Amino acid sequence: MSNSMDDVAANAQALFVIGSNTTEQHPVFGAMLRQAVLRRGAKLIVADPRRIDLTDYATLHLRQRPGTDIALLNGLMYIILEKGWEDKTFIVERCEGFDEFRATVEQYPPDKVSAITGIPVEKLYEAAEIMGTAKPMAVMWAMGITQHITGVRNVMTLANLQMLLGNMGKPGGGVNPLRGQNNVQGACDLGGLPNVYPAYQPVTNEEVRKKFAAAWGLDAEPRTIDEQGLIHGLPSTVGLTVTEMMPGILEGKVHALYILAEDPIMSDPDTKHIRHCLEAVDFVVLQEIFPTETSHYADVLLPGVTFVEKTGTFTNTERRVQMVHQAIEPLGESRQDWEIIRDIAVRILADGRRITKLDLQNTQTGLWSGWDYHSPTEIMTEINALTPSYAGITHERLERGEQLQWPVPNTEHPGTPILHTKQFARGLGKFMPIDHIPPAERPDDTYPFVLSTGRVLYHWHGGEMTRRAESLMTLYSEALIEVSPWDAEKMGLAPDQWVRVTSRRGAIEAKAWVTDRVPPGMVYANFHFPEASANELTQAVLDPVSKIPEYKVCAVSVEKV
Repeated sequence: MSNSMDDVAANAQALFVIGSNTTEQHPVFGAMLRQAVLRRGAKLIVADPRRIDLTDYATLHLRQRPGTDIALLNGLMYIILEKGWEDKTFIVERCEGFDEFRATVEQYPPDKVSAITGIPVEKLYEAAEIMGTAKPMAVMWAMGITQHITGVRNVMTLANLQMLLGNMGKPGGGVNPLRGQNNVQGACDLGGLPNVYPAYQPVTNEEVRKKFAAAWGLDAEPRTIDEQGLIHGLPSTVGLTVTEMMPGILEGKVHALYILAEDPIMSDPDTKHIRHCLEAVDFVVLQEIFPTETSHYADVLLPGVTFVEKTGTFTNTERRVQMVHQAIEPLGESRQDWEIIRDIAVRILADGRRITKLDLQNTQTGLWSGWDYHSPTEIMTEINALTPSYAGITHERLERGEQLQWPVPNTEHPGTPILHTKQFARGLGKFMPIDHIPPAERPDDTYPFVLSTGRVLYHWHGGEMTRRAESLMTLYSEALIEVSPWDAEKMGLAPDQWVRVTSRRGAIEAKAWVTDRVPPGMVYANFHFPEASANELTQAVLDPVSKIPEYKVCAVSVEKV
């Protein structure tokens, strides 16, 4: 998030939520948004094909067809420009590329956008007027925006909107993605992506590679493998994403997987294909806290620990780094995750056949240079040294109760609650001309419905934790398929009657929840229950940049069982 949750809730005059079921998936922030509407009178626009709970508090609900977000946003910007509501000063002083961007937006008049999105023209004008006159406006989105083949383009278009309105770098404004899990922001910040080192420093940048090579005692040259099989240097090319690794198994590119706290059987698209890949791969190591659907394919199981058994930091969706403390000793044979990783690395290094030019530094512990960690505090010290945005975030400061949002370039810096206040990271913000691209798979005579997927309030992701909670299972005990009353009547479907949902990849059976939460022609399913997971149906077609699958649009048929 470019702004903080408190700032948005306190200062935004308008709130635009698109592709986020905020009250169910981010309930604390969702409650803050509700209170901003009820107590301050902030105007809320919700853009979502489903009638989610948050729409009860909205000034306006835009019910676009799935996969038409770019057309919708371009149409709103067309009207903003038509009415002269853009921030001309901000555009001139802080941005570039406006003319080319404007030429693209002018190809999306309201009538055309209404035909693509299904939103009436008068609602487009109503939304544009709120956005153009109630400033600052904050934009919030989640995986309903990113989990498309146009996910990156969707995000760029939202950035276009906020630059057009001059809502960047200001209290109550900004672009605010709501991350899907509790530390996904921290994992990305510290190098959990295949194209960057920590702090988003590119692996392809020679100076960056030299910096990390010097710190870790490795060759500064790009990684090579000699005739003895010894590896030299650090990677200089972009690696594989999760969604590229699985097909890479069948292509002979991937022979082993080390899976840490992930359940691909439940969370990856096209489950049948994932099963086939996990059966074919040579070796699987799984580090987890519970047996999962993926654990059946593991050759080695490593018992990790829950958050109450570890000390360290989480970085939340607003870039706030938060300290957690070990409350109980690890249960059974489980161990701290960092200890497990360290010890595996030490054994690889000690083998002598994997990485050369590392000298034994500590003869007492026997640990190799670069892996001589004894505590999370020591790891954070290395993060401070190599990660500019985290340079001033120390355990000592967090223990004192300091609230730190990166970037924090030194130990005297108070943190950065709002990004881009004076300039963007690249200097001038660049408007991007973005055209609408239809979803990869659209309804036809054989598969006439659109399926969208996601989570429900009472369960989390693959459900390995929440399905173990008796109270949550009492509230939501089985997979349900949301079907509109119009479609139910057409099929002769009664509430709680079982339906079969079929795609080109598989089929599931579950009870129907007849509800106006979904519009006619659309059904909604979750992936919490292995016996009827929506990912049996979804497709592995990817965004070409982020490589995220298009979970949110899939063609299916629906019939009574």
